[in-house]
Amino acid sequence: MNYIVENWKMAFGHLASQRMRTALTMLGIIVGTAIVMVIAAVLTGLDRSVASLLQRFGTQTVMVAKIFPGEQREGRNRELMRREPLSIEEAQAIALSCPAVERVAAVVYSEGARGQSEYLTIRYRSEEAFIPVHHLSGVTQEYPRVANLDMKEGRFFTESDSLHRARLAVVGYEVAQALFPQGSALGKNIDVNGQPLQIVGVVDRRKGNFFGSEAADQFVIVPYETFRKLYPSVREHFLMAQARPGELDQAVDQIRLLLRRLRRDSPSEPDSFYVSTAQSIIDQFRAITRAVTVVMLLLSSIGLLVGGIGVMNILLVSVAERTREIGLRKCLGARRRDIVQQFLLEAIALTGSGGILGLLTGFAVGWLLRWLYPSIPSAVPLWSVGLGLLVSLVTGIFFGLWPAIKASRLEPVVALHHE
Repeated sequence: MNYIVENWKMAFGHLASQRMRTALTMLGIIVGTAIVMVIAAVLTGLDRSVASLLQRFGTQTVMVAKIFPGEQREGRNRELMRREPLSIEEAQAIALSCPAVERVAAVVYSEGARGQSEYLTIRYRSEEAFIPVHHLSGVTQEYPRVANLDMKEGRFFTESDSLHRARLAVVGYEVAQALFPQGSALGKNIDVNGQPLQIVGVVDRRKGNFFGSEAADQFVIVPYETFRKLYPSVREHFLMAQARPGELDQAVDQIRLLLRRLRRDSPSEPDSFYVSTAQSIIDQFRAITRAVTVVMLLLSSIGLLVGGIGVMNILLVSVAERTREIGLRKCLGARRRDIVQQFLLEAIALTGSGGILGLLTGFAVGWLLRWLYPSIPSAVPLWSVGLGLLVSLVTGIFFGLWPAIKASRLEPVVALHHE
């Protein structure tokens, strides 16, 4: 035991005597380990953010759209855009014909409508407030229950509001705060893109916003039939169905079969629509992040490779410089495995120190990112700390083995006469 402690002291003592060489050699290890930490922190934060974002809709929610955003890629875009838009009639059919579905909501957006600018223009009296709201939404009365909306104040629309095309609005928390920072928004008359609307409800702040964004709380919604009157040309619907407890898979299957029949999809063709759940989107996102993780870890391994080669070079130089010392130790009774152990401990001390500094650097970079860009989610998982240390130690053993073996094979007599 004392012998091992003595070898550790010798290893750190030799590294300390060559500070500049040691620092330059550790640089690759530090960079590689820090990259592993930062990648793990950002991807873990993204994963948690996406999971929280989607699960706020509820684990029993089924989402139906014409296309999935990720499908809009070159080559298929034109084919996908030719798909027939989903309709309110299909939403009603799902509610009537799918026993596993408890309720259905239809949503329509003004985005893409003729004359619609990038952002809505929202005014209260003569004052205009810039709020990055991309579209006005029209929803059916089941929407708050399907989308898990909690009202901060006021109420949501009734069926009567929609049938009478009442010019009413429910706004997100951030919209209410921007327009009425000092008081209640209820009963206030606002102007949205030239359309007068009266606020009857404010939705409470929502949790699980992606990238820390406030966009989930920046919206203006109106009754479905009111929207149809304002934007008669909009045909695209987004459907949300809430499955009965424990019947999510059955609800997905029933919706798919019904829509395929209504849309006359032939058995040999894929669905002309996209059905997903919060969990399925999370699974797809995690598959993407796993692929990104592999690629980024391969890139970070370049730094570790450079550091490992540096470790091997410095140890080979050390063997050449300390040849007489090695010969003397052998003459005094040191065995080959003792020499191997000495140089391996030196390699491990070098890469282990680099790994620890890399972890500290990774923590510092992660903290700096959160400070400079609070919207970037990051969370350092425990496995990344263990992985960073393990990789640095394995690098030391792998690249230190050959110099250690070479040192152990030196003949004592030849080594003592080395100049």
